[in-house]
Parts: sequence; C-alpha cells; structure tokens
Amino acid sequence: MQIKINKLPKSEVEIEGEIETDVFEAYFNKALKRIGEKLEVDGFRKGKVPENVLLSKIPEAQILGEMAEMALSEHYPKILDENKIDAISRPEISITKLARKNPLGFKIKTATMPEMTLPDYKEIAKKVISNITEEDKKTEPTEKEVEDTIMDIRKSRAPKIHMKDEAEKQTHEHKDGEVCEHENQVSDTKNYPVSDTQELPEFNNDFVQALGPFKDVKNFKEKLKENIKLEKENQVKEKTRLKIVEKIIDDLKIELPEILIEIELNKILYRMESDITQMGLKFEDYLKHLNKTIEDLRKEFRTDAEKKAKLALVLNKIADEEKIKADPEQVANEVAMILEHYKDADAERAQMHTENVLTNEKVFQFLENQQ
Repeated sequence: MQIKINKLPKSEVEIEGEIETDVFEAYFNKALKRIGEKLEVDGFRKGKVPENVLLSKIPEAQILGEMAEMALSEHYPKILDENKIDAISRPEISITKLARKNPLGFKIKTATMPEMTLPDYKEIAKKVISNITEEDKKTEPTEKEVEDTIMDIRKSRAPKIHMKDEAEKQTHEHKDGEVCEHENQVSDTKNYPVSDTQELPEFNNDFVQALGPFKDVKNFKEKLKENIKLEKENQVKEKTRLKIVEKIIDDLKIELPEILIEIELNKILYRMESDITQMGLKFEDYLKHLNKTIEDLRKEFRTDAEKKAKLALVLNKIADEEKIKADPEQVANEVAMILEHYKDADAERAQMHTENVLTNEKVFQFLENQQ
C-alpha cells in the first residue's frame, strides 16, 4: 500500500494512498457474497442465490462500492497504527480511483489528538496559591447570609413559586471534575409571567422540624451555618482551581481540532435544554423568548466550549506527565453505586466516566498542593 500523510491546520491530517490491485481485487467475492445475502430473487432463498445470478442482477458499480468499503474498513486501522496517527474523529473518505483490475485510490481526512506544549503548571499553581489573601480565605457565614438563606427556604416552601426565581437560580456549574466557564445560561427570563406569591410560612420550630431532623430553630441555624461555611469553602476551592487552569490555558500552545469544540458545544446546549425542560418550559419557546436560534447559541458559547475542550486536554496531559491515576478501589465503589441507582446505565461508560472524574480531582489536588 502506498501512503502519503499531509498535515493540515487545526490538528487534522489527510491520508492519501492506494490499495494495490491484487489486494483490492481479493475483496470482489466477499463483496458479492455480502450484497447477495440481502438480495431477494424470485425462485431462490434469501442468501442462497448462485453467483452467476448475482452477477446478472447486481451492477458492477455497487459491487465496487462494497469492495471499497470493506477494504478501507480493514486497512484504515492498520494505516493509523503503522503511521502512529491518533485519530479522534470519524474519517471523511473520498474515493479517487475505483475500477476492476486497478488499485483503489482514496483520500481520508481526520482530526487527530493535538500536540500541545504545557506551560510550567506547577509554577503557575504555586503563584496563584501564594496570591490568595486571608480575606479570600474567610468562610465564616455572616448573619445576613444566614437570614437570606432562611428567607429563600421560606419562599421555596410557599404555595406558589416564582418561575423567575427558579430561572435565576441557574449558577456557576462544576460538573464531572471540570471547572466550567459559562454561567447563568438560563438567566434571561425576566419577561416571563410571574405568579403572585402567597404569604410566607412562619419561621418557627414546627417549620424547621418539617424540613428535617432539627430539634428547634436554634439547632437548625447551627446546621445551616455549618452548611454555608462548607459551601463557601467549596467556592474558595473552585475559585482557586479556576484561576490556576485559566492561567494554564492562557499560556497553552495548541491547535485545537474543531471536533473537540463541537463536542463541548453539544454538552453545553444539552445541559441548557435540560435545565429549561426541568423548569416546565419548552426549549423552543425559550429560544423564541430570547429571539435566538440554536446557531446563535452555538456562536455565543463557542469560547466557553474551547476553554472546556482545552481544560479536558490539559487535565489529561498533566495526569499523564505526573503519572496520576484514580484509585481502582474507589472507582469500583463509585461504579457500583452508579449501576445500583441507574439500572440501565452502560457499565463501560460508567467506568470511563468515573475514572475521568476521579483522576481530574486528583490532578486538581496535585495543583493545589504546589506551595
């Protein structure tokens, strides 16, 4: 087989080549048999049509097309392996020569895992951490924060809930071990009709006891302060992580394949649609309210998608460089819990997802310890 590899922009390659005549011709009988298995001919059982009858019924162009598909399906993985091409997208195949007793000519374009040069991520992490002030580290809840949270809980327990309030609760996301850049995707709902809110329930012992295992108002406030403190600690941690990875991404040298950006865009829009649906709204109606199309949103969130794609690559690269791996026992326990709660979940995908999440978490912990 004659192969020529052409490097293209954005980490794509074009594979140009030919499969030799005798190798390609060897697929003729296989292709004829495969087509014949699906062909229905009067007087013959399906899949039992004689070869001479098949040749009279099936156009040569159809046989050649099947031959090309079978040949490239078998040889494409070999081409990738022999030329050390780390393909990450479906190949775009075009046939340049297709005839009996001739080589099969083809061109294949595919995106590959991009080469990237990481900046000094340890030094970046160390610098970000050293710049955190004592004021930034304060996590003790204020009385106002406690009272505001109590008011939010009372509102949520009122017989009617503002649709607008629900929409505005969409906040900064942190999913799958990733620090997400996009915020308030579903915040522009101010013109939706808002129902009148009935009188708020009284905040007393009966109210807090109905919320959970709380003795009284005092006990509830103590637990609430603990939760707010924990939430603020998490916010400090996520803010630090975000600063570290943003600086790494800013200094990163990489040509990002379009396919990776598209994957992240699809994730963002899927989550956005899910949020809207859970609020009892139709996504199509929401788009009309915004006077936007799906394509408008794809343009709007493209920068976020690029950052998320780069982040995933950076975390994976650091894990590889530092030999960071998720703990197998912890992975097994997490996967078991997922499969127990979601009976239809795919075990292999659950395993990959869990390994990715736990590995990313260990990478973040590694960066946070650069002091």
